[in-house]
Amino acid sequence: MSRTTRLPSSLFRAAAITGIAALTLTACGSGSGSGSGSSSAGSGEVKVGLITKTDTNPFFVKMKEGAEKTAKAEGVKLMTAAGKFDGDNAGQVTAIENMVAAGVKGILITPSDSKAIVPAIEKAKAKGVLVIALDTPTDPESAVDALFATDNLKAGELIGEYAKAAMKGKTAKIATLDLAPGVSVGVQRHDGFLKGFGVKEGDSSIVCSQDTGGDQAKGQTAMENCLQKAPDINVVYTINEPAALGAYTALKAKGREKDVLIVSVDGGCTGTQAVKDGKIAATSQQYPLKMAAEGVKAVVTYAKDGKKASGYTDTGVTLISDKAQDGVTSKDTAYGLENCWG
Repeated sequence: MSRTTRLPSSLFRAAAITGIAALTLTACGSGSGSGSGSSSAGSGEVKVGLITKTDTNPFFVKMKEGAEKTAKAEGVKLMTAAGKFDGDNAGQVTAIENMVAAGVKGILITPSDSKAIVPAIEKAKAKGVLVIALDTPTDPESAVDALFATDNLKAGELIGEYAKAAMKGKTAKIATLDLAPGVSVGVQRHDGFLKGFGVKEGDSSIVCSQDTGGDQAKGQTAMENCLQKAPDINVVYTINEPAALGAYTALKAKGREKDVLIVSVDGGCTGTQAVKDGKIAATSQQYPLKMAAEGVKAVVTYAKDGKKASGYTDTGVTLISDKAQDGVTSKDTAYGLENCWG
């Protein structure tokens, strides 16, 4: 959907306890070995909480699947919650409060608002709850006990290096279709792309920058706006693949889809297929299932022996393209489709 330590990241914001249904505090089926946490906090059963930005984005759907599978294998109860929209910080705060009240041993969270969520996290930690950020760092990163995430700066660097190599010395006219101001994931990916391409913020080769919220329709609108401003754009960096597909639609409407290089980040199945179809030149693939699985295991370890996970764990990133470039390590879409999500 930022981001400057070499770590990843992303953002979210409104619901009260009376509006918990809107928050989607979800009970998983008994067959999955997970549950809504309805048993008492003192039952002795280990409970793990997972709070994502939304429950509709395929990235977070896969993250939830990874948590459910691992919770079942480890014999623990999983509570899940999600904001009503990307940016629903109030909803995430409510979820933390309810999970702490239900007696969770640890909470895994993809922060919607990296700064605004910190006070709620600090309250949970003060009650002995292990808190691990997945995918998106908090601000400060030290607000959580640990971070399991893609190195989003590296993800951006990979597609920047790829785009630079693919241009083969041609003068670049770059559009950046970003996430939103201040979101760590968006900042890191953007900065990584510029670093990989070898330009700095404000360079004359960057002819247009627009925020998309990682949304396909907004990506299309952003690309349309950029084409009006700079019709000769020939490189497009996008925060994620939905934004990339929106950009492709706008370019195709102008007959420019074949002469503009689009690069992106995420590695979802739809996006990886778009690379195979030639709509996107390359994408950096990340692995949400692994983030969640490792997070659940860390909470189980904490419950068993009190050992807390700490620091940053890089869950990996791979450049995917069917048009390899000299000097840039990548794997083809056959690999990407075997390892995609969504």
